[in-house]
Amino acid sequence: MLIYFGLGSNLGNRELNLRTAIQLLHERVGDCCACSSIYRSAPQGFISDNEFANMVAVCETCHSPEQVLLITQQIEQEMGRTRKSINGIYHDRIIDIDLLQAIDNSKHIIQHSPTLTLPHPCMQERDFVMIPLREVESILNAKQ
Repeated sequence: MLIYFGLGSNLGNRELNLRTAIQLLHERVGDCCACSSIYRSAPQGFISDNEFANMVAVCETCHSPEQVLLITQQIEQEMGRTRKSINGIYHDRIIDIDLLQAIDNSKHIIQHSPTLTLPHPCMQERDFVMIPLREVESILNAKQ
């Protein structure tokens, strides 16, 4: 199964935060088979002076999406994220790892549970997700 991740950071050394998260995903989730370039974006949904660094990564895994969600939450905590967004209220963060979509045997997994919705319900609305997502899709297509 392929899991697509959206990553963002707007505190500290943003590029290092993204690279650290990618390394931890590789170690704990599975082989990262494609990573986008880093894109800059203004905060959305809240006011901050801190610009975001964003990217998309794709990992091949044998874990279920629910297991991967727990792994990403643990990585966020270990990297210093102290709180998640609640009721659409966002804030600055050292790292944010979102599961965007999961594909198994060329089929998109559709999931709606209290803890996880796939594909991510807001990804189509966010250029900072869709631009790097198209980049990793072209990388994966070139490998086939």
